[in-house]
Amino acid sequence: MNMKQIADLAALLKSISHPFRLKILCLLKDNEMTVGEISRAIKTTDANISQHLAILRHQGIVGSRRQANFIYNRIIDDRVTRLIETMQGLFCTIKE
Repeated sequence: MNMKQIADLAALLKSISHPFRLKILCLLKDNEMTVGEISRAIKTTDANISQHLAILRHQGIVGSRRQANFIYNRIIDDRVTRLIETMQGLFCTIKE
């Protein structure tokens, strides 16, 4: 990896390292969701979710589309989806 790739990866990892942002990505891995749906799932305010989505959007991880009065958020970088799936496989398995 060259230094630009390392810097880009470090920025990506920093942007997803917050627990709420990581949870948002886990929720968006399989579904598009509105801010309200995400905030209910995480049990925080819409404003808080909007701030976290703005960080993910700025990093190019999350995008949105408008349908009538609703804005649906989704992961737009397939590498991030694969990363979330890999992390879930490594860290979210039940240990006996």
